[in-house]
Amino acid sequence: MVKTEQGNQTSITEFILLGFGNLPELQTHLFLLFLVIYIVTMAGNILIIVLVVADRHLHTPMYFFLANLSFLETCYSSTILPRVLSSVLTGDRTISLHGCIVQFYFFASLVGSECCLLSMMSYDRYLAICKPLHYAGHMSGRFCFYLVAGSWMNGFVAIAIIVSLMSQLKFCGPSEIDHFFCDFTPVMKLSCSDSRLMELVTFIFSSLFTLPPFVLTLASYTCIIITILRIPSSTGRQKAFSTSSSHLMVVTIFYGTLIIVYLLPRTNTMRALNKLFSVFYTVLTPMANPFIYSLRNKEVKGALKRAIRKMLV
Repeated sequence: MVKTEQGNQTSITEFILLGFGNLPELQTHLFLLFLVIYIVTMAGNILIIVLVVADRHLHTPMYFFLANLSFLETCYSSTILPRVLSSVLTGDRTISLHGCIVQFYFFASLVGSECCLLSMMSYDRYLAICKPLHYAGHMSGRFCFYLVAGSWMNGFVAIAIIVSLMSQLKFCGPSEIDHFFCDFTPVMKLSCSDSRLMELVTFIFSSLFTLPPFVLTLASYTCIIITILRIPSSTGRQKAFSTSSSHLMVVTIFYGTLIIVYLLPRTNTMRALNKLFSVFYTVLTPMANPFIYSLRNKEVKGALKRAIRKMLV
């Protein structure tokens, strides 16, 4: 581990990500598990992107949002899982300070963007189901582009402010990060600088990126479910309710675990569980979203069948 002297303090230039090193007997099983999850995540999300781009039947606002979500989660998973797989396979858990900050920047930016994008998607579904006569007028191609671009920009610009503050801190040890990636709280525990301003800024941004989008999403799906319950056909009502409830369950898990990790007071019990909660929004949600949002849809199944037929002809 490389250290440099700065005044009377020893500054760390390298960290050790402890990850799941406390489970040596499960390393092979963890590697296989994370490898399968990564392959399924990448395959599912890339398939959605290809189908939406290639099939003109999917050139609608809903699938434009879903393609962006899939692209976001492809990037999102690739900032964390390859590093986890490498450390489990080789046993090398070291990461440079700059590498840690870069990983945090892309991870946090993509999480922030996803928080905004999921709320935009719920608003799109609200208009489509509850205000169908106004849908085409409101969700024009240009407006959808602005919503998606705003989601991406919000995440990357906000986290750039946090990272600019983080890069000015000194890290004096210990050098071990009790996590499987460079998350904010475990990294801040190693800082020997005054980080109160940064923690305040991060808390404000975390609140803005989780609470308002989550409230908007809950409100949208509440209106959607109320509208669905008025459908005369019991079969149609059951199918629509099943789809909406599964969407609501996934976003609740995503926003809920983020709120628990970043906004709730850091008690000893919460610190012990943060690594587990992080698995939900970093590993499981990106894998589940293609199946929950897209691959169950009749339109996507039709596009997939058409694509297979074209390849076989």
